[in-house]
Amino acid sequence: MNDRSDDDPSITLYRLQACPFCERVVRRLKELDLAFESRFVEPLHSKRNVVKRVAGTRTVPVIVDERTGVTMAESDNILEYLDRTYGEDGLEGLEA
Repeated sequence: MNDRSDDDPSITLYRLQACPFCERVVRRLKELDLAFESRFVEPLHSKRNVVKRVAGTRTVPVIVDERTGVTMAESDNILEYLDRTYGEDGLEGLEA
């Protein structure tokens, strides 16, 4: 599921339905107008093997940013990363 129409978004978000921490990240991605692909994971913590393989943890949210090579868990860390990397003073600002 792509949350924007870009053909190949560089950010993948591993998330749960109705997870407030995941929704915080979704909101920030949309505020920053970043294309991303959502991958919904198993609700049962012990079954989240896909997330474990990608990030070394079974907690969500997790983002994988192909553009920068960053894989990261924990919503507060992700929000800080997104702001630092793609906010006004981040990579996007340098390309203008």
